[in-house]
Amino acid sequence: MVRCVPVKGYFAENCFFYLDEETGHGFLIDPGAEAERLLAIIQREGWTIEKILLTHGHFDHTGAVDALRKALNIPVLAHENADRYLLDPRMNLSAFCVGNWIVQNVEKLLDGAVISLEANPAFSLRVIHTPGHTTDSVVYYSEKDRAAFVGDTIFKASIGNFQYPGGSRQDIVESIRDKILTLPDDTVLYSGHSEETTVGAEKRRYF
Repeated sequence: MVRCVPVKGYFAENCFFYLDEETGHGFLIDPGAEAERLLAIIQREGWTIEKILLTHGHFDHTGAVDALRKALNIPVLAHENADRYLLDPRMNLSAFCVGNWIVQNVEKLLDGAVISLEANPAFSLRVIHTPGHTTDSVVYYSEKDRAAFVGDTIFKASIGNFQYPGGSRQDIVESIRDKILTLPDDTVLYSGHSEETTVGAEKRRYF
């Protein structure tokens, strides 16, 4: 089950819960703000969140990480390049908007890694490295549920901004063309700042 919770800090951003309905355990993806509200949802629904997953290190996707990690006593996972952003307020853009924010002590993921629930190891996400918006951008993909959490790499009817530090137009186009739009057409794309779309719909739009 996927639950989208739009949150608002300096920017509005889509936070996602990806949950195993059988066990009530799951992952929390890109908690950008409103930690208390997200905790209230978790408590109300009776969910057990095992891990926080980051699609990339920009501050609008990480603003609630520390409060949630402390409250839930769970790890935070991101791509192996993430410290370039998480530890540098200019790279994560917080220095230009809200002051100097950093996120420390994040477990690193390699391209192709599989993240599984302890409560149900068959419930998992595969990491797909998709540089272009940032060098640490990843997609978390579930083949079973035809779901891909794409961060800011691709949106409904548009692609991510490649002009921030570490961005690359060539890289983002290649990531979208070769890694995202090669997924099955019925895969739902859940992005950080737009409505959901599908691989098939974006293929018809762009390629």
